[in-house]
Amino acid sequence: MDNSSGVGVLDKAALVLSALESGPATLAGLVAATGLARPTAHRLAVALEHHRMVARDMQGRFILGPRLAELAAAAGEDRLLATAGPVLTHLRDMTGESAQLYRRQGDMRICVAAAERLSGLRDTVPVGSTLTMKAGSSAQILMAWEEPERLHRGLQGARFTATALSGVRRRGWAQSIGEREPGVASVSAPVRGPSNRVVAAVSVSGPIERLSRHPGRMHAQAVIDAAGRLSEALRRSG
Repeated sequence: MDNSSGVGVLDKAALVLSALESGPATLAGLVAATGLARPTAHRLAVALEHHRMVARDMQGRFILGPRLAELAAAAGEDRLLATAGPVLTHLRDMTGESAQLYRRQGDMRICVAAAERLSGLRDTVPVGSTLTMKAGSSAQILMAWEEPERLHRGLQGARFTATALSGVRRRGWAQSIGEREPGVASVSAPVRGPSNRVVAAVSVSGPIERLSRHPGRMHAQAVIDAAGRLSEALRRSG
């Protein structure tokens, strides 16, 4: 099969990246794997290194660079958002409460998608809102599986404890009652990327008088199912 796009330099750069997919390579290794002339292979690898698509390991061998991981993460986020709309709408319809999708951004969490309850008293979180990582069930989810050092830092000043997060990891969901905002309760579950890392949190939220002081009993399964559908979509496209 002819893999030529008609743009020679791009075809050759793609050969270099494909050769590095199987692991680190010396210049001689790149030449052998790609069939390119040595000066061409060297020139392309160095140019790709300039754009962070190629890097070097401790032995000076060429490896795939960090820019590729950044692009892959951005593509994953697009896939997540493309799938989120119908999943959140279904979750809202199943529970009768507003549904949101949160991602962590530094020391905050951002609402990246939402499906609002259509009428009556509701918890409205506009898309694009940034909320604290110190309170709320989705903050617990986004924190619970963090590296120990980041977890310890994140717990300073938080409305929840390490023991609470241990329970979240064991159950696979979190709940909060008046933690982020008086009178509001919520239930959240983790969305996992292809590497099983938690990349987002799915939530339903509403007034305590409807969700009760045990919102997890009412809605944990529906939230877990929604998070599972989003995780599955990311795995299929990962």
